[in-house]
Amino acid sequence: QVQLVESGGGSVQAGGSLRLSCAASLGTYKNIRMGWFRQTPGKEREGVATIYTNGGTIYYADSVKGRFTISQDNAKNTVDLQMNNLKPEDTAMYYCAAGGSRLFTQTYNYWGQGTQVTVSS
Repeated sequence: QVQLVESGGGSVQAGGSLRLSCAASLGTYKNIRMGWFRQTPGKEREGVATIYTNGGTIYYADSVKGRFTISQDNAKNTVDLQMNNLKPEDTAMYYCAAGGSRLFTQTYNYWGQGTQVTVSS
């Protein structure tokens, strides 16, 4: 019913920027919270930033505030994550997700396949 496809990952040096994009097929949903999560080996998946497809309240993890910006295009059903001033600790697999609440990972029902972001020092 809901399909999410990520793009835009890659490798960058510390201080650089990357932009992730998530294209969504939302089925019957008219307004749904979508966002970005990340995971490194041996750690739990954590919320990075989320937003409703119609806009509204945005949530950011404290670790990315001031550096990452999430945006949505309701007409295109896309949610992008602009990542600036990247740090090595931002290295992770980044996942697009939909259908949950705030940054609570366990509440999200739909997940993309993930895109790798690697930041070298």
